[in-house]
Amino acid sequence: MPTRSAMKKIKLHGFNNLTKTLSFNIYDICYADTSAQRREYIEYIDEAYNAERLTHILTDVCEIIGASILNIARQDYEPEGASVTMLIAEEELHPSDTPNTAAPGPLPEAVVAHLDKSHVTVHTYPESHPDNGISTFRADIDVSTCGRVSPLKALNYLIHSFESDIVIMDYRVRGFTRDVRGRKHFIDHKINSIQNFLSRDTRERYQMVDVNVHQENIFHTKMRLKEPALDDYLFGVGEEALKPAEQRKIRRQVEHEIMEIFSGRNMARR
Repeated sequence: MPTRSAMKKIKLHGFNNLTKTLSFNIYDICYADTSAQRREYIEYIDEAYNAERLTHILTDVCEIIGASILNIARQDYEPEGASVTMLIAEEELHPSDTPNTAAPGPLPEAVVAHLDKSHVTVHTYPESHPDNGISTFRADIDVSTCGRVSPLKALNYLIHSFESDIVIMDYRVRGFTRDVRGRKHFIDHKINSIQNFLSRDTRERYQMVDVNVHQENIFHTKMRLKEPALDDYLFGVGEEALKPAEQRKIRRQVEHEIMEIFSGRNMARR
């Protein structure tokens, strides 16, 4: 369970040089049987997560983590995919702010951003293959910050901003900062798991696995939906239009795709 005890503030010598990097992949899976359905799915994803939408998402992320935007560059790609680049700077934090507290950040109502020696990135990758009817959408997101700003508060917002069947996350604190006595600090906040920064409804909806190396300040969490509904994976047809045998076949294909992505390896088909 997340710890809620407040850490004593460290008096630093100069700038906080710690770099906090959050990287994760978000996957959306879809079954689109015909070439027309696959094309429609890719077009839908490409429109839903175009550069303009990604810019809005990253703008909200900057507000959540306490950064101001200095400059924006964005690009949509042909035939599909998008990226956005932002130059951002750390805003002055109010004394009552606790940006590194192990508690969930806010929920929502490819992009690169730079945060005063730091960056935030998102790139999108829609893809499909005609052999098995499965199409996937992947968003790669990196949030790297220096100083007191923490990327972890943006987790819930980002997960809820995308159609997330699978989420694979890594968080690492690099470098060191010195206090006024010259003692090095290799991390400036308590963290046991990335899960500490996820809301309860997120933790209840997903199966999660942690692989953490605490002595190296490296934290890894993988998530997959616990109870996916077949209708959520169909594109161009509803579950009620399918025969029971077709429903079972599609469920097996979707489950196989999810397990391969979640485990990071090819698996024999049943």
